[in-house]
Amino acid sequence: MPVERRIVGRRASRRTRGGRGQSTVEFALVLPLVLFTVMAILQVAFVVRDQVAVVHAAREGARAASVDPDPRAPHEAVHRTVPGAQVDTGRRPAVGEPLRVEVRYRSATTLPLVGRLFPDPVLHASATMRVER
Repeated sequence: MPVERRIVGRRASRRTRGGRGQSTVEFALVLPLVLFTVMAILQVAFVVRDQVAVVHAAREGARAASVDPDPRAPHEAVHRTVPGAQVDTGRRPAVGEPLRVEVRYRSATTLPLVGRLFPDPVLHASATMRVER
């Protein structure tokens, strides 16, 4: 009986070693796909972050334009929030009228591996507020 156990034990260890090698090969084949997926998710998260910043910049620009008659005020407010954004305010209406500020920003996709595959999206946001002064 001890002889049979020994043979069975050897066969089991051989199968385990072969299974370990197979797992390593499968992991090596799947790892690039997993890394690419994680990088793509991170790139999408960065674009979403930029979109939130653009929306916030539009609100800041509209607020600055509604309380400050200086035509540079909304541009400065937007550029403090999102440097490099394009701002369009149009002409300033009379007090009590709505004022619209539009912001456009090109979000750079610069992560390694995935940044070159996705074009840089142009993000848009606008905000409208009543002119107070």
